[in-house]
Amino acid sequence: MAGEGAFADPGAAIEIAAREYDDPDALLLVKALYGEQLDTYGFADSPESEIAADYTAPQGLLLVGYTSSGQPVGCGGYRTYDQTEHVAEVRKMYVQPDYRGMGLGRRILKQLERQATARGARKLILETGALNEAAIGLYVEVGYYPIPSYVPGRGSSNRAFAKELEAEG
Repeated sequence: MAGEGAFADPGAAIEIAAREYDDPDALLLVKALYGEQLDTYGFADSPESEIAADYTAPQGLLLVGYTSSGQPVGCGGYRTYDQTEHVAEVRKMYVQPDYRGMGLGRRILKQLERQATARGARKLILETGALNEAAIGLYVEVGYYPIPSYVPGRGSSNRAFAKELEAEG
């Protein structure tokens, strides 16, 4: 859990660590997200449809949040969307239901933003389900603004957002 790739937050009960997309803890959470999306919308992107290397530096990152007992309870990642335009896409944001409302999603998102910025991204884009009011509220609260859908065939089931990133330093 802790160690190389860990982003510990002193005083927080949840530790956030970088993981490979195909890590068992990451897959557990990504599959839970998939199941929840299927239940809510009747369709979802299969976890197997992802390219694991897209979530590996330098083109991406996947983070997993762990309880002090080592239980994986949240995840999120980004992958390069348009290298020429320095755009990355936030994907696989998920927090287990018992851990929602505690700020874990916000912490993961902020860490993804910092890491994407450090690796040259100047803009983040994402899509979330139109019925996911908590996620939409979080994205708007931290500076994301609505954009037209960029995923073909999603129609009204999703909402797309973007955020301009400022280079550090």
